[in-house]
Amino acid sequence: MRLPVLILPLILVAALYSHGTTPLDTLPRVMLWAWERPEDLTFIDPQKTGVAFLAKTITLRGDKVLMRPRLQPLTLPEGTQTIAVVRIETDRSDLPSLSRTQLSETAREIRNSSVSSVIQIDFDATVSERSFYRSLLETLRRDLPASTALSITALASWCAGDNWLSDLPVDEAVPMLFRLGVDQRQFQRRLETGQPFQSRMCQNSAGVSTDELVNTPPVTRLYIFNPKPWSKSSFAAAMEAYQR
Repeated sequence: MRLPVLILPLILVAALYSHGTTPLDTLPRVMLWAWERPEDLTFIDPQKTGVAFLAKTITLRGDKVLMRPRLQPLTLPEGTQTIAVVRIETDRSDLPSLSRTQLSETAREIRNSSVSSVIQIDFDATVSERSFYRSLLETLRRDLPASTALSITALASWCAGDNWLSDLPVDEAVPMLFRLGVDQRQFQRRLETGQPFQSRMCQNSAGVSTDELVNTPPVTRLYIFNPKPWSKSSFAAAMEAYQR
């Protein structure tokens, strides 16, 4: 039996908290990112693999908050644990005001995405946008139910010396170990030598990609991105490559 992706989390929430655990505690060790395209993941074993699916994209432009919901189908086996991912982008040709109004509208859009017991925010905030991002996360932590876990993706540089993450009100920061640009060689050496990230927030999980294989640190949970639609064969190859 297959259930729609938006129904699954509602069924799971009661079961999660009846045992006194948090959503992050019960997530599988492997989470597949499912981006904005048709995805059929019925081949996964929901006892071993979960799905972090792009639920919504928010664009900050001038004084506006533009929202684009997920439009592509996502099919999962019954019992799959999910994370609703919200991507935040800023318009570089019409820079956002980052006003209080823009912050409250963005927070409302994210709260309305809480169809899962975990929300993950994907925002590559620049230095000038960090104050806005911090305030956004503080607002969300205050307004979301205590039973909702808050996860963020993190640029690798945020986890290695640039430790502005230490007091953010989040339950998890996922260092992105791909698309590293000019820092790629530096972080490859770090991973090859097994050197942990300075930020403790970044030591429990990691994000990798199927097309940029890296040595992964010893983390509890691995998020895997695929630039192409997932298939049974690409999933099997990723499990072998990352020894999961």
